Amino acid sequence: LAKERALARQLLAEGKKEKAMLLLKKKRYQEQLLDKTENQISNLERMVQDIEFTQIEMKVIEGLKIGNECLNKMHQVMSIEEVERIIGETQDAVEYQRQIDELLAGSLTEEDEDAILEELNAITQEQVELPEVPSEPLPEKIPDASPVKNRPKPELVAAS
Repeated sequence: LAKERALARQLLAEGKKEKAMLLLKKKRYQEQLLDKTENQISNLERMVQDIEFTQIEMKVIEGLKIGNECLNKMHQVMSIEEVERIIGETQDAVEYQRQIDELLAGSLTEEDEDAILEELNAITQEQVELPEVPSEPLPEKIPDASPVKNRPKPELVAAS
């Protein structure tokens, strides 16, 4: 197009006004044709984008449709009454287990209670008989000391 403009100037300089005008009309027509072509291409690109987006929307709708059908099938298989029945059975089983636990916990005799208290006292004695940790550094050689077994045992007091 720039060449045609330069050619039109040259024709004008040569005094060929009619040819220059015809050349400029041709140039103008080509510019308009290019504009129309660009607009058509732009419209085609928009149309392609719209089609692609519509295809995506169709896939989404199809996915929603399939999901809805699956949910409906699940609801047919698992009714509210069935869920309530299962929850009720579970609560009954928990209550039954609680009753068993209460029976087992309540079956301890007085002898069992006494044995448990004796075991607790024995554990408490083990903790009381432990020696205290020395606060001074230990000597390099151990002096002759009386054996631990000969020491008097402290008197134990029962916990209340």
